[in-house]
Amino acid sequence: MTHQPGILEPAPPAARYLTFRLAGSDADPAPALERLGGRDLGGDVIGVGPAVVARLGRLVPGLRELPALTGPGVTVPSTPAALWCWLRGDDPGDLLHRGRSIAADLAGSFVLEEALGAFRHGSGRDLTGYEDGTENPTGEAAVDAAFVAGAGPGMDGSSFVAVQRWRHDFGRFETIAPPERDLVIGRRLDDNEEIDDAPPSAHVKRTAQESFTPEAFVLRRSMPWADAGAGGLVFVAFGRSLDAFEAQLRRMAGHEDGVPDALFRFTRPETGGAFWCPPRRGSGLDLSALGLSSDA
Repeated sequence: MTHQPGILEPAPPAARYLTFRLAGSDADPAPALERLGGRDLGGDVIGVGPAVVARLGRLVPGLRELPALTGPGVTVPSTPAALWCWLRGDDPGDLLHRGRSIAADLAGSFVLEEALGAFRHGSGRDLTGYEDGTENPTGEAAVDAAFVAGAGPGMDGSSFVAVQRWRHDFGRFETIAPPERDLVIGRRLDDNEEIDDAPPSAHVKRTAQESFTPEAFVLRRSMPWADAGAGGLVFVAFGRSLDAFEAQLRRMAGHEDGVPDALFRFTRPETGGAFWCPPRRGSGLDLSALGLSSDA
């Protein structure tokens, strides 16, 4: 199985997220995608949105837009996009120029909607200071959670990814007393240990992957972002389908029992998109499931 290697690698020191829309109702995405698929992508990760697959007249089983959800005091938006790129590296300047090169390759078929820089905070922490991704599966369990298998050439090794930009209200977070913050997360800040008697609204309780039927394991690769005094988390979750992520999101919004995730006390998602990450072929992408070829 050949997958995009950046999915399994730890979060890099720096990243840049590019989000594109189709250039128009008559834009043909095929030539641009073939150019992109023929690039040496290194550890960068590429995701194709449902609208592009539909424009090509193809079907990727399981690919769909994320649902827009509401719950008690909670709104979770769906903001579809055509293409998503996660550029990974050490130098934000290099990422800027790599992103410019990709945008030039896609010009005429795709329009850049957002370019957002991100970074690794400490050992892999959210900007609140809490460790992110503690419950991530590892080893073979991570491969099983993140990648399609048994679906045949062009699909095996691919992955689905859900992407949300969350904006934190740091002022509101700072009004929460530190012991209560631990109960919001469901873990102690000082040692990252789970709090057994945390309330049902605690984030850890809302998203305990083994508590779903079927179990809802995803591979999280989230990174903080900051811009002009604001900041938050780019939440990125890879899976062999979108089912596990959607199950977690519905419970966070209170759809199961009317209890929303306590995270909503200080942070909100502003975007929400789903993409299919094709498998690798050589140093580029295997786009055969889309009826395309590449020079990789």
